[in-house]
Amino acid sequence: MRTKRCNFWLPNKNRFCANCPLNDDSLFCGNHNSRSEGQWIPCPIDPSHSVLEQNLKGHVKRCPLLKQVQSLSVQPFYQKSINAGSDGEEETYGVDDSRLPTNTVSSEMKRNALHEMSVPEFCKLIEKIEFLHESLCKDIQDSVQMPEVCSLWIKRGVEDRKLPFQEKHIMQQASIVGNLENFGLLKNSLGRKTSECVEPVEKEEDVPAVIEFGAGRGYLTQMLADCYGIQRVFLVERKSYKLKADRSLRQNESLMLERLRIDIEDLDLNAVESLRGVPFLAIGKHLCGAATDLTLRCCFPEYRKDSSEQCTANSKFGGLAIATCCHHLCQWKHYTNKRFFLDLGLTKEDFHAITWFTSWAVDANHDSDPDATNCISHLQFIKEQGDGYANGVENILSDMQADRRAALGFKCKWIIDMGRLMWLRKHGLDAKLVKFVPSSISPENHLLLARSSN
Repeated sequence: MRTKRCNFWLPNKNRFCANCPLNDDSLFCGNHNSRSEGQWIPCPIDPSHSVLEQNLKGHVKRCPLLKQVQSLSVQPFYQKSINAGSDGEEETYGVDDSRLPTNTVSSEMKRNALHEMSVPEFCKLIEKIEFLHESLCKDIQDSVQMPEVCSLWIKRGVEDRKLPFQEKHIMQQASIVGNLENFGLLKNSLGRKTSECVEPVEKEEDVPAVIEFGAGRGYLTQMLADCYGIQRVFLVERKSYKLKADRSLRQNESLMLERLRIDIEDLDLNAVESLRGVPFLAIGKHLCGAATDLTLRCCFPEYRKDSSEQCTANSKFGGLAIATCCHHLCQWKHYTNKRFFLDLGLTKEDFHAITWFTSWAVDANHDSDPDATNCISHLQFIKEQGDGYANGVENILSDMQADRRAALGFKCKWIIDMGRLMWLRKHGLDAKLVKFVPSSISPENHLLLARSSN
C-alpha cells in the first residue's frame, strides 16, 4: 500500500511534496500546512523556526539547538547581548527613550512607515540625503589592492586546483589584505619568495592574532595565514558550515586555530582566555547589517555605555578592516553612532527609511556611477505634478527610474558607513573608508579601516 503523501505541488521539481501529511485529517505536511494566525510563535531558543503555541513547553526541552545553547551559556566569554547597544544609551542624545524600538524593525515595517510619509516629508528626506552625501562622502577614494604575495598564492592555488571559491571572492579577499598592509596594520612579513613557497621571517610575538568576525567558512583568514605568517587565528561565527577552511588551516602545525561558535552580540572578547595579552587584528567580509556595529562594540568594550566599571580596554587592539554589507538589515538599537544621525537633523524614522533605501543599491546596473546620478530632478518632477502625488509616496517610489533608485541606495549606504567612521574617529582612532573593489565585482564594496592613533 502506497504511503500517503503531502498534496503540495512543487513546480520547480514538477512533482508533489514527498513528506507525509501532518496528521490523518490534513492534506499537507508540517512545512506546507496553512498556519492559523497567532497559532505559531518563534522558538525562544532559536527564533529562526516557529512552533505551535500549545507545543512550546515540550519543544523547548528537545529543540535541536538546546544543547548548544546550554554549552555556550557556561562559557566565560558568553554574556547575553553585551554588544547589542540599548535604546536608552547616551547616543540617543535627548530623544525620548520610550519611543525608540525595542524589537527588530523588519523591512516590511520600514517600508510601511515610509509609505505613510507625506509627500513633502519624503521630498525633504531625499533632499537631505543628497546634501549629506555631497558634503560628507565626496572624498572617499578607490583602493583596489593586489599584493604580490597574494598573486603568488592565487596562482599556486589555481595551478593546484585548491581554490574552492569564485574569482570575485578571491579578488575581494586579496584587496582587503592589501589594504591592511597599505594602512600599516600588517607588516610585510615575507622573506624569500619562490614559485613554490612564501616564508615568513617575523618573530612570533611580532605577528598579531587575527579575529575574523562573521567568519563563515574562513577563507579570508586562510589567505592571511598563508601569505602573512599569521600564527594565531580566532574565527567567530554563529552558524555551522561545511567545506570550511579549518581543515586546511589545521594542517599548519605552527598555527593555533580557535573557532568560537557564538553570536557577535554575545561575545565578551576580554574574557577569551587564549586571547588575553595578545595583539590582534579584527577583520570581516562581509559583515551584514548590524553585525558591523556589534563588532565595533566587541572590539572596544571601553566605549560601551552599558559596560561595567570593571571592564578594561583591550590595549592590544592592533586594527580592523571590515567590509560592510546588507545595510537594509541595520537597526537603530544596534547602530553605534545615533548621535551622528541626530546631529544631522535625522530622526529614528529617517534612519529606518535610509536603511530601507539601501536595498536598491544592489538592484541595478553596477557599471553606472551612482555619484553622478541625482534624484533632485525627480523631486522637481514631483512638485510639478501638484496634487497628482498627494499622499502617494508609494506611487512616487514605483515611478522612480532604476538608476535613480540604485543611486539613492548607494548614497544611503555611504551615509550609514560614514557614521561608523566618525564613531571610530570620535574615540581617537585613525580611521578611513575606501572602495576596495569595483562595483562590477561587488556592489558591497565599502571597507572600513582603523588603527590606534599611537
